[in-house]
Amino acid sequence: MFPRRSFVLGAAALATAANFARADEVSETIALWPGDPPGGPGPAGPEVVNPDGAYSNILAPRMVMRRPLQSKGAAVLILGGGGYRRIGIGRESVPTARLLTALGVTTFVLYYRLPNSGWAQAAPFQDAQRAMRLIRARAGVLGYDPGRVGIIGFSAGGHLAGMTAVQPSSALYPKIDGADALSARPDFAGLIYPVLTMIPPFITKISTKTLLGDAPTPEQRAALSVERLVTPQTPPTFLAQAVDDPIAPVDNSLLMFAALRQAAVPAAMHIFQGGRHGFNIGRPGSEASAWPGLFATWAGLA
Repeated sequence: MFPRRSFVLGAAALATAANFARADEVSETIALWPGDPPGGPGPAGPEVVNPDGAYSNILAPRMVMRRPLQSKGAAVLILGGGGYRRIGIGRESVPTARLLTALGVTTFVLYYRLPNSGWAQAAPFQDAQRAMRLIRARAGVLGYDPGRVGIIGFSAGGHLAGMTAVQPSSALYPKIDGADALSARPDFAGLIYPVLTMIPPFITKISTKTLLGDAPTPEQRAALSVERLVTPQTPPTFLAQAVDDPIAPVDNSLLMFAALRQAAVPAAMHIFQGGRHGFNIGRPGSEASAWPGLFATWAGLA
């Protein structure tokens, strides 16, 4: 499933497939919690969507599921970034979902709660953990293997994906139903220009401040630094980042890759010379546009 030999699935082929994804899929919105979610009270005003399709002030944590008519038996939870202050649904999550759904993967775009809008610090981590369990609970109905459920995250969404991968058994909320008896551990993880460390000098200021405030202790920083929490049970992990990233230093990926190697966890890392931060699925013809194909092949989704 995680070959050492790489094969680049062409960006043009992926883009062509994605053009037909809308006609070749079934969509559904899935609420994460049967009642009020933990960690309230939440925002006072309505949800906000900016012109780029970034969501903030999340009221109702949920997933939008896209199911291909011809499934290859895998599912992926997708987490857009935005410094834990907004979620890049339109520019990150949806394009990635279309690409993967066009390849026969059932995708789930997560609208997770943000700690700067009246929710507790733990709220996004609770939502991601609950989402993984719900995806596994629906595997039989939706036609994918509960042992082939991955996660992919961008920027701060990469941090959220990473934390879900390294601490899937943490008791973040009281059990609600049968889904909470299932594992929240992803079977594979993709971290794209990720925020991972909360320890200087390689922190990402907005994400760190949103989660930890202005003066976090060393213990608080370490508790949310993904690379410090890697164990041999961490799932196989794919990393992609640009050297010229001005927001999340490329050292985030380098530190994570070193931690994965130390723990003997299968890992792939692709460092691009250009792309900066937020290259999403990559501008056609750019170096960074290779990552979706590399990820799909590495994860056995192509």
